[in-house]
Amino acid sequence: MATAFGIVILALAVLLATVAATWLGLPALSRQQRPWIRRVFGLPVTIVLVLVLAACGRATSEKTVRKLAGSPEALKARQEAELASRDVIAVWDAETPLTLGLVVLEDVCVGGSATELFFPTGSDRYKIKCTMSIAAYFGADPRRMADTIDGVLSAGDRTGSPIPFGHEFHYARRVVDYYRGKTGDPQGPGTGEPKGLFNAGTIRLSWDQVRSGDTGEVIEEPRSCSPHDPPVRRCLREPASTSVADLRREYGMVFKITMPVTNYFTVWK
Repeated sequence: MATAFGIVILALAVLLATVAATWLGLPALSRQQRPWIRRVFGLPVTIVLVLVLAACGRATSEKTVRKLAGSPEALKARQEAELASRDVIAVWDAETPLTLGLVVLEDVCVGGSATELFFPTGSDRYKIKCTMSIAAYFGADPRRMADTIDGVLSAGDRTGSPIPFGHEFHYARRVVDYYRGKTGDPQGPGTGEPKGLFNAGTIRLSWDQVRSGDTGEVIEEPRSCSPHDPPVRRCLREPASTSVADLRREYGMVFKITMPVTNYFTVWK
C-alpha cells in the first residue's frame, strides 16, 4: 500500500508541475479560453486525487475488529497478559504487609484508522490493537506506614521479585525514615508528605496521605467501567460491590498499584 501511495503522490507532483509550466507558458490566452484550459487540466488532476484517496487505506471495519479480537491468537495473548498481571498482584498480596481488596481490569481492542495524510498518529499502520490496564487496591493500617512501606521494600529486595522497589532505592528509604519521624519531607523542605513510589516503565505505587489532614490527597475511586462487550471490550471489577471507600473504612487507608499498560495483541496492515 505504501508503494502504491508513493507512486500516486509522485504522479500527482509531476502532473501539477506540468500544469503549472503549461499555464505559465500561456500568458496571452484570452479570458474566454482560460476556463476551457482549467477544465482540461482539472480533469486529470481530479482523477489523480481520486487515485490518492483510493490508495489510502480504509479504517478497519467493526466486523473485522470483532473477528480479529476473538481470534485464537488474540484470546491466547489476552489470557497470557492477564495471568501475568494477576501473578504480580498475588505476590504483592502474599509478600508485603498490604491486604488485597479490589482489582480493576480494562481490556480494549480498537481498529486502525484510514491512512493519515496529515498529523499521523500511527493508528493507520495496524488493523487492530489490543491493550490491557490493571490496577489493584489494598488496605493497610495508617499507624504502621513506615513498617508497611519498609515491608514492600523488603519484598522487592528478594531475587527475581516482580516488586520494583527495594532498599537500594534511596528515595524509598527516605520515605520510610520520614514516616518513622527521622527526617523531614523526602523531596526537600516544604514539599510535603509523599504519596507514592515510581520507577519509569514499572508499577506505580501510591497511597493515601495520612499526615496531611483534610488537605492530604487520597486514592480516588476507579472510574466507571465502560460497557462490557467482549471480545472487543472488557471491564472487570472484582469484587464488583467493593469500593475504595469500603477498604478505607475497613483498614484505615488505601494503597494502590497501577500496572503498566500492556499492548498485548497487534495485527499490522
